[in-house]
Amino acid sequence: MSAPLGSASPQTKDDALTVCAISVLAGMLANFVHEGLGHAAIALLTGAKSGVLSTVAWSSAQDSRLVAAGGTLANLAAGLIFWVALRSAKSASVRLRFFLLISLAFNLFDGTGYFLFSGFTNFGDWAAVIAGLPAHGWWRALLVIFGIASYFGAVLLVGSARVRYVGVPRNEPRRLTKLTLLPYLTSIFLACASGLFNPIGMSLLWQSALPATAGGHSGLLWMKYYIPKGTAPERPSDAISRNYVWVAVAAALAVPFIFVLGRGIALHR
Repeated sequence: MSAPLGSASPQTKDDALTVCAISVLAGMLANFVHEGLGHAAIALLTGAKSGVLSTVAWSSAQDSRLVAAGGTLANLAAGLIFWVALRSAKSASVRLRFFLLISLAFNLFDGTGYFLFSGFTNFGDWAAVIAGLPAHGWWRALLVIFGIASYFGAVLLVGSARVRYVGVPRNEPRRLTKLTLLPYLTSIFLACASGLFNPIGMSLLWQSALPATAGGHSGLLWMKYYIPKGTAPERPSDAISRNYVWVAVAAALAVPFIFVLGRGIALHR
């Protein structure tokens, strides 16, 4: 009798090192999309002469509402790209599909989570976007409402994609937990390790980078409870086995990400 679609061999377990390596790559990419493409690139294209790019912030003498909003908008655009790529990756390996899934999660959670974060705290990117607008309290309330709705929608989408396109069935709770808890913890470690060296100061790590990561990615921890009933795997999912290519690439890129980009890079137009 053939195994059900989406099930892995009971004797095979997902390799934690490879799962963490894939998560590191997805986390670095989502961070660069936010800070590098969303903030830095938009700032330089809209008039800024120079600035400092790090893993926790873009800093320049010239700022605008568009630059402040750019990080979130870039993450949401990237999330759409990864969603299309994941749906199209019908014959891809489970490791690549898992990378696309975690990249989708990090980008969507970073994007939608920032609305909620800034609305509650009056701090961060969207606090800068609405700064000085009339009826400021109503704008904050709107950010909170929209943030809750959009974040929950992102959780539903990512949770369903994990079952449908990565192939992990809902009746494997331990595997579901492992494949979300490890990326969550990895993203926090990456944010802390790179943020320790940021040129603006430690306060930005505690006030923005760590809360945005720990809170923003928390949907990974509870989305298993909200996967719609009836959602079934559409593709087979072998266990994520040890792969030293993913591990080596993650290690090679993590070093400059933490110790070079973490310290900040001066960019000039």
